[in-house]
This record gives sequence, structure tokens and C-alpha cells, in this order.
Amino acid sequence: MALTSYRRRWTLDDRAESIWHSLPVDIPVDCPGLLVTLTVPDIERTVIDIGCEGAGGWRGWSGGARRTFAITPAAATPGYLPGDLEPGTWWVVIGLHRLPVEGVELVVEAVTGSVSVVPGLAEYADATAAIAVPPRPPRRTLPAAPGLKWVAGDFHAHSLHSDGSTPIANLAALGVAAGLDVLAVTDHNTIAHHAELPALGKTFGIGLVPGQEVTTDSGHANAFGDIGVIDFRRPAATWVSEVARRGGLLSINHPLGGDDSWRQPLPEHPPLAEVWHSSWLDHRWGGPIAWWQAWGLTDTTPIGGSDWHNHTSLTPPGTPTTWVAVDASAEGPDELPTAVLEGLAAGRTAISTSYTAPVVVRTGEHLVALDAPNTLVVSPDGTRRPIRTAHT
Repeated sequence: MALTSYRRRWTLDDRAESIWHSLPVDIPVDCPGLLVTLTVPDIERTVIDIGCEGAGGWRGWSGGARRTFAITPAAATPGYLPGDLEPGTWWVVIGLHRLPVEGVELVVEAVTGSVSVVPGLAEYADATAAIAVPPRPPRRTLPAAPGLKWVAGDFHAHSLHSDGSTPIANLAALGVAAGLDVLAVTDHNTIAHHAELPALGKTFGIGLVPGQEVTTDSGHANAFGDIGVIDFRRPAATWVSEVARRGGLLSINHPLGGDDSWRQPLPEHPPLAEVWHSSWLDHRWGGPIAWWQAWGLTDTTPIGGSDWHNHTSLTPPGTPTTWVAVDASAEGPDELPTAVLEGLAAGRTAISTSYTAPVVVRTGEHLVALDAPNTLVVSPDGTRRPIRTAHT
């Protein structure tokens, strides 16, 4: 076994130079494992992120949710990719997300050799095994154009693979209980969760869409599709073209989400935006709609996301619900994720507060307002139309 240790005081000058800093670790041939521990003093409002880049590519990210992780050929801490440890220089990546004015001394210790216990792995497995498939509420069928059907989804949720509090199996169970057909799992700066999605989707009867939340201190974006890791350390302007080149879809997340509001310069807009985020607490506030109008109504498809992390989150999965019109022949957890991404790419969405809430959908040439009596439908040009019956 070999120990590589770093002890250093990090200051606001370091933070000004770069948020992210990489510390090298030598991985020998046939290395059986890597165990990394970060020690951070208990100083109020100090937030330090940690992750790992291997000699052959990105291996995972904890953000500020964990202080230790391990990677071995057969297993890894949730949030990290297991697999052979390719020899060469690896990097422990730290993120100076929030520092005290006087700076902070951090200790990073990386041990190469056999790993007897992979942190977080047993707890994750135990939690997964305890989750049962819940009953699904009565299915809601919305009128659709010929050859299409509407399916219900939530395009923003987190698990223990990043800063969520629950395994993916519980996300799937919560999605089923909310009436969802699809749920995107979008853990921060990692794709370690993607390997679990197909099998769990079949078990729970819900399409689990592979996603990742590309996360920085000046804005977050969801990249949808099984497209490999998008490097959050590169300029956001590169994310749009790189996600498109790989066949995925990029969405601006919670653009008015407090400290996580979108502040990244972009020469071109991605195709999607999370116009309706769970932080839209009072729907009389016009901010999200005003942002969408300013950003571009015609070139941005709106979606919604609960951004569920744990039981203290603002809303449960499915609040809001994003409806996507997909090929009517697409069925089951194997086909629906792909069909939904195709529907998103075509701009066929509608959003409601929840699965059973009023919604306006397009059926070819017409808009249909469902379960919305005694309300007004307001068009982008400001035209108002009264809805006097339950189905108009």
C-alpha cells in the first residue's frame, strides 16, 4: 500500500484563480484499489467538493455530500465508476465552493492498495433491498394528435450517487406512486448511476431516463441521454455543442433558482429549459414565465422538474409533472426513455402542477384545456380565452 498526502491552506486567492484544483496520485500497474479521504475543519459556511479523474477519464464526483470514497475493479462508492484502475497519474479534484475569509486548511489522503470496505456501498445495497414496488394511481389519458400519446415525467431528481438521500430504487418507487411513466435521474457531475437504470426500470415498471446535472457555482444544466460525462470544468458554451454532438439534450436548470440561478454566458441556447422548477412556490409569481419570454419562447422547449433530494425537498417527485407526446407504439421501461427524448427534441411538452392537476395540451391544430373550469388561457401574445367547462 502507498499513501499520497496533501496538507495545504487554501485561500480566496486560490478560489479566484480557479474553483477546481487537481492533486496528482500515482496509480501503479495492477492496482487493486484507491481510497481517498478529505478532512475539512468544522468552519461555518465552508463547503468543499471532491471528485476523481482517472488516467483514462472521469471516475466520479461527491460534491460536498461525502468526505471519503473508494474505487476498485469490482465496486465503488456511490457516485463513482468501478472498473480497472488504469496505471498512470490520477487526480483527486477538489472544489473550493465556499471558503471562509481566512482560508481553510484541507488534508487529502489517497491510499492505493486493497480496499477492505468500500464507503457507502453496503448501506446503499441495504437501502435498495428494502424498497418495494408501490401501487400506481389510476392512469390519466390525455387527448393527443394521431400517432402520439402523452406520458408523464419528472426531469430532475437526485439519489445517493450525489447529494440525494436515497437509492435510485426509491426514486423509482416515488415516481410510480406519483403516476409517472418516466423519471430522469440527474445526479451531479457523474454518470455512475446510469448502470442501475435499466434493471430498476423493469423492476418498478417506470422508464428511468439517464441524465446528469452539470453543476457549477454559476449555473446548472441537465444533460439527458447515455452520452458519457460532460466536463463541468469546461466553459458552459462547450456543453451545448458537445451534448448535441453526442446525441443528447441539454436543459438549463432552475434559471431563477436563488444562488443556483443561471449566470453562464452562452453563444447559443440549448433546446430545453427547466421553466417550471419546484422553487416556483407561488404560481402567481410571473418570474419563470418572464424569464422564458426573455430567453426565447420559440426556440426553447419548456420542461419541469421537482429537483427531489430528500423528504425536506420543496416538492415530491412529479410536482411539477412534465407531459411529453411520444410515439403511441412506445411501451414499457425499455422503450419509453428513448421515445421521451425524441419527444423532447421535437418540442412536444406540456406541464402541470401534478399528475392530476389542470393541463393544456396540443392535439395537432388545437389546444385543449383539461380540468380547468372557470379559468383563462393566456396566449404568448396576451390573448385571453375563458374556460367555462371542465373540458374545452
